Amino acid sequence: MNFKQTSISIFKIVAFIVALGFITRIMLLCLPITDAHFPAIDYVKVFLFGFVNDVCIAIIASIFMELHLLFSSNKKYKKPFGYLILGLLLCLLGYLYFFKTIFDEYGNAAPLVAKLVVGLATLIFAIFLFFPKTRQNFRFGLFSMLFFVYVFLFLLNVVSEYFFWNEFGVRYNFIAVDYLVYTNEVIGNIFESYPIIPMLVVLVAISLIITYLFVKNSRKEFKYFMNWRGKLVHFLIYGMFFVSALYLLKGAEKFETSDSVFANEIQSNGLYKFYKAAKSASLSFEEFYQQIPEYKAFAITNSIYQNIEGLQNVKIITDSLPEIKKNVVLVTIESLSGSFLAHFGNKENITPNLDQLADEGIFFTQLFATGNRTVRGLEALTLSLPPTAGESIVKRENNGDYFSTGYVFRQKGYTTQFLYGGFSYFDNMKKFYEGNGYQVIDRNMFDKDEITFANIWGVCDEDMFRKALKVFDENAQSGKPFFAQIMSVSNHRPFTYPDGKIDIPGNVKSRAGGVKYTDYAIGKFMEEAKKRSWFENTIFIFTADHCASSQGKTSIPLVNYHIPAILYAPDFIEPQQITKVASQIDLLPTLFGLLHFSYESKFYGQNVFDSAYQPRALAATYEELGYFRDSILTILSPVKKISQYVIQSDSTYHYPATKILEINPKYADEAIAHYQTAVYIIENEKNKIK
Repeated sequence: MNFKQTSISIFKIVAFIVALGFITRIMLLCLPITDAHFPAIDYVKVFLFGFVNDVCIAIIASIFMELHLLFSSNKKYKKPFGYLILGLLLCLLGYLYFFKTIFDEYGNAAPLVAKLVVGLATLIFAIFLFFPKTRQNFRFGLFSMLFFVYVFLFLLNVVSEYFFWNEFGVRYNFIAVDYLVYTNEVIGNIFESYPIIPMLVVLVAISLIITYLFVKNSRKEFKYFMNWRGKLVHFLIYGMFFVSALYLLKGAEKFETSDSVFANEIQSNGLYKFYKAAKSASLSFEEFYQQIPEYKAFAITNSIYQNIEGLQNVKIITDSLPEIKKNVVLVTIESLSGSFLAHFGNKENITPNLDQLADEGIFFTQLFATGNRTVRGLEALTLSLPPTAGESIVKRENNGDYFSTGYVFRQKGYTTQFLYGGFSYFDNMKKFYEGNGYQVIDRNMFDKDEITFANIWGVCDEDMFRKALKVFDENAQSGKPFFAQIMSVSNHRPFTYPDGKIDIPGNVKSRAGGVKYTDYAIGKFMEEAKKRSWFENTIFIFTADHCASSQGKTSIPLVNYHIPAILYAPDFIEPQQITKVASQIDLLPTLFGLLHFSYESKFYGQNVFDSAYQPRALAATYEELGYFRDSILTILSPVKKISQYVIQSDSTYHYPATKILEINPKYADEAIAHYQTAVYIIENEKNKIK
């Protein structure tokens, strides 16, 4: 294609996307859910700044077509370059097929996709190299396919925006991001709710017709191409438009100033809203969840937690006995569902070491995780706060200087550390823990001879525990007590670990193997720890970050939030079982009680041994917020929806649920109060220490 034809192709895509944007706004204005009674000036803004938003999105989105056209040429197929490039592609393809690569660490899908992509690229290049007469038609076909993808995806987006707006009355937000996280559940729900197959068939047919109309006269343009100077000029011009679009898109937000939420939302662009939601990782409680008056919400939580009055969640904890400065090692085990332990009915004998520790320590039999991702578990154990809608605080901006469990330890003279066998930049862990005063020790700090086995997630748990023992030996020499949190990684897909350790081979890649190997590594860790001088002055906590699964018949199936928790210190703790319902956020406050710490608390977590303890648990997804108390599970959902279930007592810990038709206002208000006050405290930085 020459300079003019390349520009026309990009313009066609931009014009098509902008036209769809205009049609989408008309559609959203006409939907019954939309309150379109706003001033005339708002209509002007909706379409004027809406046009600017759509043009910017269209320019940004067209970069794939721009790159595709600019990289099309005939020169790379000339000798010897063509044969050299084909040789490199074949070597890469052979490497992917006959050697273990980084893609294999992700499971079956990743290596297959990598092989298909490289294989297809190699095949196309070979066809272009050896059959030069086919290049023109083949290139036209590729161009048409790419154009079809643009048309189909943006038409699909219009349909998606229609259904999303019809349900929530807004453009894409974090709920839409959540839909991508829970792909299986969402796709299943969509197929059950809408006639997806007929809609897709119609969209494909329309996309084919539009694509034909746009590209039917373009075949002859693929015989010759611009020289490198023309391509450079074209790319520089496109680059200026691209950068300008980025700035204009951000600037247009300042004009979303209408008193009507509908006007502001329609003025914006759904795809840009999706990007912002993914980046900010938040979901407005005020906008999407039922609320009660602020003073009432805090009155409820202040009563439950014996707090000082006011909008601050502060409690003065005073213990009459002398403080005990024992070392504390918190082992957070990846995806350790309660159902894996023999104590909860498992018959596979995959956690013999943890089951033995449960018999010898304080064992929580009804403790529930706050979420279904690692960052939720870390947030609960570190900040002792209810989970809030959207992403965990660990992954949000401005997540440092929180009142944390580590802060309480440091106030008592402890060294605080976070140890992780992977690279802690993942999930923002490094920034979060360093920002809250912890020393972070991750894979970057392992010497080569300290790593015997590793996969994509990090070093195996044995290597992590060996490193931890070295760190703790150094800590003991300093004379200061230490609090160290270890995050394991081996019980995570692809479930690979060193061979010869357990009776399930590492190459089987089974969940049972991952659990059993982690348990084996814990057994070895404790065996070695008992030989250390610091062992007798140390309390060990073993718990999970979350369960291995979160799917169930309800949006928050309690069985899939049920995790084990063990406090172990044989010369200090008498073995016992805690059968009260408890939350992950209660673990560290309970430990502080055992150590007789006196401190000013900003935690929602409680000491389960306190006479004022009120059993309850908090559990959430990205958007569903659960509160479990007195056998009633209350779930707060977007669009200000509340549902409740009676949870039956069950010795097998399956927690069967029966929906309640009439909402119990007491527990509904308590649920709202927990999450509403937590949001208020976070947004107003009431939990900050600076």
